[in-house]
Amino acid sequence: MPCCLVVRLSACYRCSPHPASLLTLLSEPSSCLLCSVPDHLMSRAKAAPPPGCLLNINDPQVQEAAIRIQASYRGHRSRKEMREKGPPKILQELKDVVLVEGSAAKLECRVSAFPDPFIVWYKDGKELKDGPKYRYVFEDPDFVALVVRDGVLADLGKYTVTIKNPFGQTSGSACILVEVPAKVSKGPDNIKAKRGTTVVLKAEISGEPPPDVAWLKDGDDIEEDARLFFDVGDTNTILTIKHAKLSDAGKYEVFVENILGTDQSFARVDIL
Repeated sequence: MPCCLVVRLSACYRCSPHPASLLTLLSEPSSCLLCSVPDHLMSRAKAAPPPGCLLNINDPQVQEAAIRIQASYRGHRSRKEMREKGPPKILQELKDVVLVEGSAAKLECRVSAFPDPFIVWYKDGKELKDGPKYRYVFEDPDFVALVVRDGVLADLGKYTVTIKNPFGQTSGSACILVEVPAKVSKGPDNIKAKRGTTVVLKAEISGEPPPDVAWLKDGDDIEEDARLFFDVGDTNTILTIKHAKLSDAGKYEVFVENILGTDQSFARVDIL
């Protein structure tokens, strides 16, 4: 039998730079490893091998073993190439999301990193711990996410993910925009005041987007002037009545509205 049809396995591993060369030898019989041995080694190569050291390349088991060796080498090369890529990369950036009060929001991005990275999430520069409120989520090998539960207005802000492995780190940021229905958190108190004094009605309000605010007396919009006017702040609104008159007595209403809803509260003013 020609030497190109029979292979001595020990010779293959001594001379081949990679295990995958065995497959080349099997698939291309004209390229025989023993035939390529230098002349000064040929005498050794032609010596009768010990029993059990000959492999028939037509044997299905030998061919299957060669395929497995090549696959193993490809896997080794692939892992090596991944390691050479170095620091993690963000393949799909974070995007701003809208969180409705009482619901949950999810920030997610697609990353490439080998070995597996260490993930940390931040809100406005402060680290967020994985727990009931903030949940770290790892979806598939490439996706990382943060779930923000039980949304409230305080969840509004800038969120940043930091992705780190031994080769370096990268980061990305996005904002959570919170939508909260307009609400009168605390309505004005009933007041009894003397004529000529200053009456102040105060209400605490909330909402995102910030709500429009109106004050009414006995069901009619109040027309502001230098004596009777109201101010609107971030969290409250104040109605001021200077030099109170008997005609100022009545039922006052504060009304708030945004795209998500409306609310109102009432108070009674008596002038003595």
